[in-house]
Amino acid sequence: MLLVKDGQLSELGALFDRYQVPLYNFFLRLTMDKAASEDLTQNLFYRVIRYRQSFEPMQGTFRSWIYRMARNVHFDHCKQEQKAPGRLTDPEDAEERLADGRTGYSEDQYQRLDEAMTKLSSEQREILVLSRYQGLKYEEISRIKDISVAAIKVQVYRALKQLRVHYFKQY
Repeated sequence: MLLVKDGQLSELGALFDRYQVPLYNFFLRLTMDKAASEDLTQNLFYRVIRYRQSFEPMQGTFRSWIYRMARNVHFDHCKQEQKAPGRLTDPEDAEERLADGRTGYSEDQYQRLDEAMTKLSSEQREILVLSRYQGLKYEEISRIKDISVAAIKVQVYRALKQLRVHYFKQY
């Protein structure tokens, strides 16, 4: 990223190759819409180019910087669309989202999990996507959200508790 910041935009390809899929999945888990997730991923990398001068390695890792930017892109999308994030736009897409190589659980269980995730508030869904699906550490999430690690832990705990309620209500 430091090379990109210095104007060597051709180096963005390596960052794109490394982060495109995780960021697309991040957007997909938040929007539940493939087309919107593709657009948001593309918009994010346009913003990386546009705001490359704002990257400061002393303030955190590139990963936390790009996820903070991804949150902003998603927020802008929701604001522009004036809709609640996380609505299923095409129920038939749910099956494709679930067929990503995970084993040990039935597709029905994954579908129930996705349905339970859509019932969470956007903040709760976001914190679970960052911590559980994207595998970010609490310290990284605290930098992204600009709140303490302790607050992140509390938010994750409450989101998981609420997710359990929604998941087991479906029986």
